[in-house]
Amino acid sequence: MKRTILAAAAVAALLCGAGPTWARQDAPGPSMPASAHVEAERVTFRSMDAPRTELVGYLFKPAVSTQQGGAPAVVLMHGRGGVYSSLANGVYEASTLTRRLKFWADYWTERGYYALVVDSFGPRGYPTGFAAGTYDSRPPEVNEVTVRPLDAYGAMRFLRGLDGVADDRIGLMGFSNGASTVLAALADDKPGDMRRLGFRAGVAFYPGCGLQNRFRQGYKTYAPVQVFIGTADQEVSPDSCRRLVERARAAGAPVELTVYEGAVHGFDDPSRSRQSVAANAAATQDVRQRLAAFFEAQLTPR
Repeated sequence: MKRTILAAAAVAALLCGAGPTWARQDAPGPSMPASAHVEAERVTFRSMDAPRTELVGYLFKPAVSTQQGGAPAVVLMHGRGGVYSSLANGVYEASTLTRRLKFWADYWTERGYYALVVDSFGPRGYPTGFAAGTYDSRPPEVNEVTVRPLDAYGAMRFLRGLDGVADDRIGLMGFSNGASTVLAALADDKPGDMRRLGFRAGVAFYPGCGLQNRFRQGYKTYAPVQVFIGTADQEVSPDSCRRLVERARAAGAPVELTVYEGAVHGFDDPSRSRQSVAANAAATQDVRQRLAAFFEAQLTPR
């Protein structure tokens, strides 16, 4: 109960319009064509958790943005392994981000979006993340239902303070543990008019949909959410996600579930080993085609 109250208070502070507290370490690269990899800028900003944890993020900017009123943005929330590659070898920076996160950051910047990759684990002392099967022993300060949503709102607050970002056109996207964060962050249990002041839409890739039984009395989102998972997922339950989405839709929430036959956990990882599995490759191709249209429709100017 205490964590829930803190979360509500933190989101209420966001809605009151307090100015952002953030710092940047600028390392701008040369102008690049939209099809090329965009270098990230390391930034820091505060979570909206109780200790106001200073988080690290990696900001990817669109090569060219001519949109009146600013460009839309997407906040990216990592999974249990953290933001860095398993080959980082103690070097935690933009160059050692995982292939998946680099791919999706580039995917959005190529389409004219800002992309902000949030590191929830490194600043709290866990830069290498957590292995599979360790869920019950993970510390409460990285909880994906009670804490990491406050990281997402801190990231949104940071983006709203940037010139060039359309502050009312920000989406949220997450993977595995970070996808559970998306579901919790967009739950319709926040104070204030979140349809106007919150995230405009969310995307959850293979989340754990139990959400620690927090929404047993009912789950509903304040914005459209797309959930993607495979039938062969070895870490989380597709059936649990079906039940959660069915409850949400019965309550009138704009939540949709896509289940890919034979796809595994992390099916969209661009590595050769993951994409050599036909079911993963087919799911990846489909989701890449669909997401651009989803956010394009949901993040339009009001």
